[in-house]
Amino acid sequence: MNDRVQQFAEYRQKMNERILATDNRVIKRMFSLDSLTYAEGGALEVKQKELLGLVASLVLRCDDCVSYHIGKAVEVGASRDEIVETMSIGLVVGGTIVIPHMRRAMEFLDEMTAEQG
Repeated sequence: MNDRVQQFAEYRQKMNERILATDNRVIKRMFSLDSLTYAEGGALEVKQKELLGLVASLVLRCDDCVSYHIGKAVEVGASRDEIVETMSIGLVVGGTIVIPHMRRAMEFLDEMTAEQG
């Protein structure tokens, strides 16, 4: 795994554990709700949910969220073309202010898929 991708995953896991260790009911419920939203089951496939999460993350301009959803989308079998097309939807919905986030998203996607050829 690429260093940047691995560092992102490790940091995210470490800090999520740290946050959840606070034993705050609201925080735990929000984390649980987030997990349930993207879980298997329901009318949408997990891949579709992750791609929708990617659009929302681009529009909201959350680079960490964009990286997370790209990683999950790759993990559940989204192709590079599907991810790029999803980013184009985020660009149309969010406008040109999304472009800097797309640059970082493309870089992260390149790093995620570098091992795949």
